[in-house]
Amino acid sequence: MHLPRTAVIFGFVLGSFAMASGDLAAQQTATSAPVSAAREKLGPPRGAPLSGDELEAKASHVASLLRCPVCQGLSIDDSPAPMARNMSIEVRDLMAAGYDQEQVLTYFESSYGEFVLLQPPLRGVNWLVWLAPAIALILGGAAVFFALKKMTKKPGAGEAVDTGAPVESEPVDPELERYLAAARNLAADGPGTKPPAAGPSKATN
Repeated sequence: MHLPRTAVIFGFVLGSFAMASGDLAAQQTATSAPVSAAREKLGPPRGAPLSGDELEAKASHVASLLRCPVCQGLSIDDSPAPMARNMSIEVRDLMAAGYDQEQVLTYFESSYGEFVLLQPPLRGVNWLVWLAPAIALILGGAAVFFALKKMTKKPGAGEAVDTGAPVESEPVDPELERYLAAARNLAADGPGTKPPAAGPSKATN
């Protein structure tokens, strides 16, 4: 039994249309999955749906702010990992549906944790992460300043060190002091001046 040619052609066209419809439905389901999840977590989108070059540019920018869970050191926009590619597609789908940058980042943070953000927001202990380099620089500079200031206060070689203790003077012999004074007067008056007579000697026992 031979089927008419028209029936064969009609069956082929009908089969091709069914296959195309199935692929389109599967693609629409995959595309709507992140959008449906975003609606449950974030509510309706706050922005307008994007398309064309504007969508590609903004989706690429947002993807550059998300860390690849596989590579970790790269964003999902730069990572070649399949997981990063899938996340980039989700970003594009969400922004095409009208979700803005903040909503998209919040969506991925709720799914992967704050680790997925390459630029964590300044909240909680994240303040320490941002301020730690500045604090370390200030403390290091203060330590160097006080060290140099302390070094400049040390006495140099040959300088007397003031210990704060009173200096005790040696006792002066009155007789020796009288002769020293006479010698100074003699030197001042010039030659011919007689030195003073010695005083009576003390009796010895």
